[in-house]
Amino acid sequence: MAYLLHTELSRLGHHVTVYGAEGSEPGVTMRADAGWSHDLGGPDERPREATYLARVYAAMAERRFDVIHDHAGFNGVLLGLHSGLAPVVVHTIHGELVEPMCTFYKEVHTRARLCAISLSQAASAPALRLAGIVHNAVELPTAPPNASHERYLIEVARITPDVERTEEGLRYFEEQVEPFLSPTIEYYPNVAGAQKARLISRAAAGIFPLLWSEPFGLAMVECMVAGTPVLALRSGSTPELIEDGVTGFLAEDVDDLVDAAKRIDEIDRLRCAQVARERFSPRHMAERYLSVYRRGSVEVEAFASPDGGQMAQLSLPRAAPTPSPSGR
Repeated sequence: MAYLLHTELSRLGHHVTVYGAEGSEPGVTMRADAGWSHDLGGPDERPREATYLARVYAAMAERRFDVIHDHAGFNGVLLGLHSGLAPVVVHTIHGELVEPMCTFYKEVHTRARLCAISLSQAASAPALRLAGIVHNAVELPTAPPNASHERYLIEVARITPDVERTEEGLRYFEEQVEPFLSPTIEYYPNVAGAQKARLISRAAAGIFPLLWSEPFGLAMVECMVAGTPVLALRSGSTPELIEDGVTGFLAEDVDDLVDAAKRIDEIDRLRCAQVARERFSPRHMAERYLSVYRRGSVEVEAFASPDGGQMAQLSLPRAAPTPSPSGR
């Protein structure tokens, strides 16, 4: 997502420096070792993150910026605010806004321009001052969507605990996943790239029986931009991501999901892709963040309400004004 933002801002004529890990896409200044990815989610994640940020700010020390846009979490936004390297610090909140996170963000929300990634996420912390809500973007497929599909459903998700790295995760897989696999229920570990795109684009639908209020759903959006409709429980951000009857169906329970699966062919896959590609394109995301950089805020987007025709919105406390960048 950060790389897509960097690419689109560059296309719009802005000079952007993006920092990331080894193995990132071209144009990324690499400051984290590729092998550190195995430490994510474990006890070594925090020192790895701190080392990465130390390297990033050492590289930035002799430079000045109009805007620092942080995606690295609490330490990143604190370093941005106290470094004095930019008059504007923007921070995108990527996780669930539970109490410890809200308590932290209340300490910095008058100085940093905080951005939520969904209305649902923002509504869970009404006391926070937010500069705006900017949906994540996904890379748009270069090929047009297929009007036809195969007769299988796909769920693209991360298993927690991590089945690749911990004994707890392996036990979870053996007890909670493996017994349910069969010739008609297949498991593909670490699906990515062309294989992932092929599985998504050929599926009859993506299915997401969410058990928590997910603040966003990149996998759902990846399905929809490919023309693959999404079936999901009405939870968290799903009502604002899915246009009911156009890009998928919202369900109240598992029985509803089963009924929705029988209606898949009511969805026009070409229309599904068109609507999703307009709403979740990198250009749209970049333009909304530019408003945050320049004006300190961005208007709340309305989204289609499933009860027919009305538009749902959310009122946000306005972020405190901060000095404007020069616009580079």
